[in-house]
Amino acid sequence: MHEALRGDPSLFESLLVANRGEIARRIIRTAKKLGIRAIAVHSEADAGLPFVTEADEAVCVGPANPALSYRNVEAILAAARNTGAQAIHPGYGFLSENADFARTVEASGLIWVGPGADAITAMGDKINARNLMAAAGVPVAPGTTEPAADLDAAVAAAAEIGYPVMVKAAAGGGGMGMGVATDEAALRTEYDKVRSFAERMFGDGSVLLERYFPRVRHVEVQILGLADGRVVALGERECSVQRRNQKLVEESPSPAVSPELRSRFLAAAVRAGEAVNYRNAGTVECLLDPTTGEFFFLEMNTRLQVEHPVTEYVYGVDLVEEQLRVAAGLAPTFDPDALAPRGHAIELRINAEDPKRFLPGPGAITTWNEPAGEGVRVDSGYVAGNTVTPFYDSLMAKLIISGATRDEAVQRARAAVAQFEIAGPKNNLPFFAELLENPEFLSGDYDTGIVSRMR
Repeated sequence: MHEALRGDPSLFESLLVANRGEIARRIIRTAKKLGIRAIAVHSEADAGLPFVTEADEAVCVGPANPALSYRNVEAILAAARNTGAQAIHPGYGFLSENADFARTVEASGLIWVGPGADAITAMGDKINARNLMAAAGVPVAPGTTEPAADLDAAVAAAAEIGYPVMVKAAAGGGGMGMGVATDEAALRTEYDKVRSFAERMFGDGSVLLERYFPRVRHVEVQILGLADGRVVALGERECSVQRRNQKLVEESPSPAVSPELRSRFLAAAVRAGEAVNYRNAGTVECLLDPTTGEFFFLEMNTRLQVEHPVTEYVYGVDLVEEQLRVAAGLAPTFDPDALAPRGHAIELRINAEDPKRFLPGPGAITTWNEPAGEGVRVDSGYVAGNTVTPFYDSLMAKLIISGATRDEAVQRARAAVAQFEIAGPKNNLPFFAELLENPEFLSGDYDTGIVSRMR
């Protein structure tokens, strides 16, 4: 089927990738497979990275500072105009969930490869998203229905919700702008901390409170809003191996999800997408109480996720290709009524960081030897000779392993981690070697506290 799509006149002919590193390289790979001219934008610091040289054309859009390059809307749109790009794919991070950017792209006569700006806006405010989901019949955790205007309002809300509570930036995402308060004294500290962080990082100091579950699993559902208006769910991903509320490992299917629970998860995710007329790829993130089997809406990420490859393996689809087809108004390559998972996949995020304390450790890469073999895929942003700079996220590569069963995927993951050679920057491969021997992880009965228990 892919060969038949080459040169398809219904697909656009050129695509600008408004991102960097592994995700830019990943998008470029699919674009070129489909015969679409791939255009990269890059900062001065990234000029030597593989995604720049692998693109059909590349444009420098500014210095290392992301605000002056990858978040520089005028420079990116100028690059699109000057190269004749017909569409823009934002990847994840940077401008991917910026509704104003999405509107500006479309107002400029370009195709936006992502959900509509209205859906991005609706889901970008966590309180508004919670309220929309509750109205659509999606389970939400006990919490505030409007921002806590001040500390007194937060204290009153926490008393009603019951401690412990999660204090969250309403405009936050990706695990940033969050804190846990076990009593009023802690709430007073966390409220001020989260509010000031949110104002600094997101330009919006609004704070919401939710019930905090001491033992919880983080499970998400991949959705795809099709060009014909339907929303389909492509299974769930387990994302509970985290440090500082940020993911390190994802797997699909989740070892915690039974067929009956999966059915409820997927149905809720579809309702979530339908509630905002969702188009293109998105993810509905939930918290799962492993004791009761209850799950609650956490947030919707209105973009492609870092961990999308595990879904690609289990469902046999190229999600970037599907994104491009939806954006072009085309039907998917798969039958939406015959989706069925097969096998198991695990993704390990290879970061330039200390494997003990997870502190960033950038540096020049002197050795970079990727593993290979059956069921092994590496989506990397670097090669030997490149430098991991301190200007961007520490993610260097994603090691994705698949197998017929979870046990087989774990065994292949052990071998792949042992084969992966990186020298220069610090890296977290030793952590993954430890995790893949950890009895709690191997049992599948783990939660978001697993990393802290390992340390």
